[in-house]
Amino acid sequence: MKRLIERSRSVGEVLRWVTQNPGKVSASHYPIALHKLGQLLQQQQGQAVLNGESRGPAHVLEQPEFQVLSQAIVSGCSKFDNFSIVNCLYAAAALGLPGESPLVRVLEDESRSRLGRFNQKDVSMVFSSEANNKALEAIFSSQLFYENRQERFIRSMAEWLPRKAENLTPYTMALIAKYVARHRLREPRLLDTIASFLLKRGEQLDSKVIQKLVFPFSRMNYRPANHSELFPKLEAILEQKAGSSPLATVNILMSMFQLSHFPQSVLHQVFSPAFITNVMSTPYALIVRRYLSLLDAAVELEFRDYSGPRLDPRYRVLMFEHALTADEANRKYSYKGLVAEALRQLVGEECYRQDEVLPPGYCTDFLLWINRSGTVLPLSRVPAAAKAPAAHAPASPAAISLRSSVLALTSDLQDFAPVVLSVNDKWHYCQNSDILVGSRAMRDRHLRLLGYSLVQV
Repeated sequence: MKRLIERSRSVGEVLRWVTQNPGKVSASHYPIALHKLGQLLQQQQGQAVLNGESRGPAHVLEQPEFQVLSQAIVSGCSKFDNFSIVNCLYAAAALGLPGESPLVRVLEDESRSRLGRFNQKDVSMVFSSEANNKALEAIFSSQLFYENRQERFIRSMAEWLPRKAENLTPYTMALIAKYVARHRLREPRLLDTIASFLLKRGEQLDSKVIQKLVFPFSRMNYRPANHSELFPKLEAILEQKAGSSPLATVNILMSMFQLSHFPQSVLHQVFSPAFITNVMSTPYALIVRRYLSLLDAAVELEFRDYSGPRLDPRYRVLMFEHALTADEANRKYSYKGLVAEALRQLVGEECYRQDEVLPPGYCTDFLLWINRSGTVLPLSRVPAAAKAPAAHAPASPAAISLRSSVLALTSDLQDFAPVVLSVNDKWHYCQNSDILVGSRAMRDRHLRLLGYSLVQV
């Protein structure tokens, strides 16, 4: 039956084999049939476009034979093995079935009830190599993905994506980057794979796609492992394409500024009269002027060595209705100053660091060290205590324990959880403010002072 389905040359042939031979159809045949239907429908759609027709797959999905196939899956899926369930779900997404269809609802419900029994192979089927843009978009939009993105799906995808990235289209990679950024999915393997894709194929991409691929890095203050190669490459690409999409160009520059890379030659271009004139002739002129104003302010604050042209005052857009006092700015637009002041009061200046970079490249706002008893330690003590003892001095049990703790912490920090970080030494990750804070008692005092909402670990 498997060979007969796979060799079918038409949608009708697939449906006949499956619906007219129910006694010979097993659970493993249903995902094969759905996959084959998807392939044939895609071929039909391509031919219809060539012939100037607009007929979509809906007419096939409404056929009585397809309804019989769907009902057979709905009725029997509770008896399917895990592999068949996940494969059917993936095939249904690739086929373009709507999320509210009975077939998709039953498959998602069954998958949800079995999630604790799925192994990595089962889950990774969702991101297997038969995957396409429509399937990926449908999967990202499913309730099952949102309920479990922190664990199985993202980790499985992080294992799969580096091996398959070269075969993905720029659109698909941009779709992945969009969801990674939107939901702050802090998985270094995914982020570094996007960066590698950019480095290899950046010259073939237009500025709008590059903008989507760069955004996750600035969104999460993450410098990819290849940033020493990637940033100069992006700078060279922008030099060539700066005028093709002004809004995307300025957005990419802002992302690079946030990651402490300042492409001087491109700044010369975007602040030039020619670029400004080009911007003024576009329908989104006001938006680009606003972004250029932000970029000009960033140059003033972050890039003091820059000596090239700046934005003409005539084109500047005010960000605020009136000049803000420091208190207003902190209260309305930034809590960083308030957090720093609270930490100074709570733990003292020697017990925290501001704007530290943690492996593998995350820029944190604040960093503290808390031992197992919940005591906040001066950070100046940590590196020395964590160093290996001299060759002539035997290591004490306490030193060995602390060194192991440091190594464990470093290892854990290289694998940021998508939403919550919890490691052995009572670190807690604050989702909204990107702050690492310590013991529960200090966290509660922090909450009372600042009104922050910390994720409960």
